[in-house]
Amino acid sequence: REGFRFSSQEAASSFGDDRLLIEKFIDNPRHIEIQVLADKHGNALWLNERECSIQRRNQKVVEEAPSTFLDPETRRAMGEQAVALAKAVKYSSAGTVEFLVDSSKNFYFLEMNTRLQVEHPVTECITGLDLVQEMIRVAKGYPLRHKQADIPINGWAVECRVYAEDPYKSFGLPSIGKLSQYQEPLHVPSVRVDSGIQQGSDISIYYDPMISKLITYGSNRAEALKRMEEALDNYVIRGVTHNISLLREVIIHPRFVQGDISTKFLPEVYPDGFKGHKLTDLERRELLATAASLYVAEQLRSQRFLGTPRIPIAKSKRSSWELSVHLGDGIYPVAVSKDGSSFSVEVDGMKLNVTSEWNLASPLLSVTIDGTQRTVQRLSRNASGHTSIQFLGTVYKLQILTKVAAELSKYMPEKAAEDTSSILRSPMPGAVVAVSVKPGDMVSEGQEICVIEAMKMQNSMIAAKTGKV
Repeated sequence: REGFRFSSQEAASSFGDDRLLIEKFIDNPRHIEIQVLADKHGNALWLNERECSIQRRNQKVVEEAPSTFLDPETRRAMGEQAVALAKAVKYSSAGTVEFLVDSSKNFYFLEMNTRLQVEHPVTECITGLDLVQEMIRVAKGYPLRHKQADIPINGWAVECRVYAEDPYKSFGLPSIGKLSQYQEPLHVPSVRVDSGIQQGSDISIYYDPMISKLITYGSNRAEALKRMEEALDNYVIRGVTHNISLLREVIIHPRFVQGDISTKFLPEVYPDGFKGHKLTDLERRELLATAASLYVAEQLRSQRFLGTPRIPIAKSKRSSWELSVHLGDGIYPVAVSKDGSSFSVEVDGMKLNVTSEWNLASPLLSVTIDGTQRTVQRLSRNASGHTSIQFLGTVYKLQILTKVAAELSKYMPEKAAEDTSSILRSPMPGAVVAVSVKPGDMVSEGQEICVIEAMKMQNSMIAAKTGKV
């Protein structure tokens, strides 16, 4: 009932028509679409398929071309039907015929998008065609330059939609703000970034929350995914919450890597919601060693005077530090000793060697831990030792103190968290389109209080507990 009501309201506000189509239900479907190209002279081509099954709220998040699921016969059957449809309506230009495909490779027509789609770059990567150029040529009246036999599948391409949204809230509730720092990973090989923003841009409530489309290409799927992992680690976005942690977890998940996906992938893999990357013991030690090394590098930097002939009163000979690092529910003793430009760090009784250029002004830090290269980002730090570090895509909050400060910290009063259990606070700014209660009403937990419209989506706000308005 709720879905019917929201769909009707969204249709009425977007298209001025609240009528709905009832569609066939397909269990465990994959969303696979065929790119077509048709001219005004009756010629039409299909340019292979795109797999767009990784979705949240029926909106695509990760797309790739080709699909791991289709065999050449199914691909050809889908392509020929897509072309037949385009010819039947005398379509001319680039367009996309979308299908749902069940586990037995039966495919069902969904809709046709008579425009260029967000995920068109993955098709350009594997076919070598510039779809925008072809559309302009068709519009001018030229016939197509290619025959169906000319259309190849070269390599593999993956696209991630980078959104300004919080992936920890129902796989992505929109977030707004100003991009205080923004750096695309264009130095990584075979990476393409299509974006319409720059550093200083505002992400507002009036448009879709997409920041960019991040595309990587490889000679095979494994290579394209490895490059995507590197590109996501090297993407700097500050000022808004973003979904890079979710994108990175999806592309390294064993089920995704095997190609075992459907449109229900996210709720099936994360039934309790997305919680970020789960650190293995080795990764936890790597993170603790990196954070401790950053802390020491900061201490050493603050002792130096640049560009002044000042002579230090006492030479600093210190070469070892005993620290206490707080991560999650654990407090870990960490010993750091300096050895040239690298640090030897002892965590859990194991020694790790951490090397880097330690350019603390750079938003990206390339760190090598016992021969393993990691790209990390330090997002914030304050005088009380709190720091947040983006490691393996997920942001971790740590507190790093000297052993003495850690022993004294138990005397510091903790600020009590605000009790918000009796307040309904919208998780994002937007327009209130409906209020379902009035003062004095008794409501039960889960009951709808109001509906907020933001970034082209309607969101139901519900009561967190039973009580009186």
